[in-house]
Amino acid sequence: MSLVAEFHCLSDHDPDALAVDQARAFIRSQLAPLQTRERVALRSALGRVLAGDVIAPFAVPAHDNSAMDGYALRRADLSQVAGTCLRVVGTTWAGKAFAGTVAAGECVRIMTGALLPPDCDTVVMQEVVAVDGDEIIVPPGQRPGQNVRRAGEDLAAGKPALAGGRLIGPAELGLIASLGVAEVSVFRRLRVAFFSTGDELCSIGTPLGDGEVYDSNRYTIFAMLTRMGCEVLDLGVVGDRPALLEEAFRQAAAAADVVITSGGVSVGEADFVRDLMATLGEVLFWKIAMKPGRPMAFGRIRGAGEGAPGAWLFGLPGNPVAVMVAFLQFVRDALYLLMGADPVPGVPLLPAVSAVALKKSPGRTEYQRGVLADGRVRPAGAQGSGILRSMSDANCLIVLEHGRGNIAVGDPVSVQLFDGLL
Repeated sequence: MSLVAEFHCLSDHDPDALAVDQARAFIRSQLAPLQTRERVALRSALGRVLAGDVIAPFAVPAHDNSAMDGYALRRADLSQVAGTCLRVVGTTWAGKAFAGTVAAGECVRIMTGALLPPDCDTVVMQEVVAVDGDEIIVPPGQRPGQNVRRAGEDLAAGKPALAGGRLIGPAELGLIASLGVAEVSVFRRLRVAFFSTGDELCSIGTPLGDGEVYDSNRYTIFAMLTRMGCEVLDLGVVGDRPALLEEAFRQAAAAADVVITSGGVSVGEADFVRDLMATLGEVLFWKIAMKPGRPMAFGRIRGAGEGAPGAWLFGLPGNPVAVMVAFLQFVRDALYLLMGADPVPGVPLLPAVSAVALKKSPGRTEYQRGVLADGRVRPAGAQGSGILRSMSDANCLIVLEHGRGNIAVGDPVSVQLFDGLL
């Protein structure tokens, strides 16, 4: 079934306003992860996606060890009703096994991470112990096995430490390093080409002519793609002429897995671009029930030759804020899916309370730039989709769902934090 046919099979499809959740689900239903893999040095794996399980070559921890500084002892030696006097017969440090033995009525000073002596089963933290020379008094109430990290409690030898599909962040990098693994198999980086369309756009470094504006969209798209770890190809600004656009699309599709454009998909331009794309691939133009970002295209550009894979296309709006909002709501998840991330790290929704009254009409999802502090959120100034400063002043998006109406002061709302995204 063609892309267009599948799109029109969507239940409750409204050609004039596709709901955000429907659009997001349809995009994800069309995509499959790239399968090309490569082995890279561990430090080069940051931000990449694991292409296979990382197997623990040994148990972690490898031995029973102390979770804190204190005293290692035998729980059976302790009184249940009164303090117990024990003799300290030595000290054991992290990285070295205790060479002696611990007899009844004895204990060992132990440091965090040090191996638990074979004769001991419990560690008492140093803060609760009274010290008198080479003896200590242990208060009653100690639990068997307390403050002990057991061998294999984090990872069992021969079992997956991390599953394929995991996005490698700092914690994952450290975990892999703790296993002594120097190289990992990852999916290759996603290649993304992008360009802006519009005769009114001017590249920075060039004097502005009458009616021209500097193109900011390529810089925000570049930044968001780079933050995700993609290989990026910037094709610049392309004028509103069919021959130029066709060449840009062909060049982008030949070089990349995904093509992202900004501008050129509004209602007035849709027929022109649709005719062009009919010769290059299969693309749907949507009026999505959202603000900002109502016009957006998704589809596929055919490869130039027999067997050429082609590229996925995301045609984003031209207004700077709409570009960023549409990228976060649709493109980001799609790119992670193509990268092989499983699960896809979607943009989380967090609860907040509105500090002001907000106007909202049911029937579309709205994303307002907001400032969140102490659980309360307010708009970050004017909400026009061309006001890019509002994205810089904000620290979140206020997400007002499709069916909601006006928001009163104190009403619960959901937010998407920019931290880690932008």
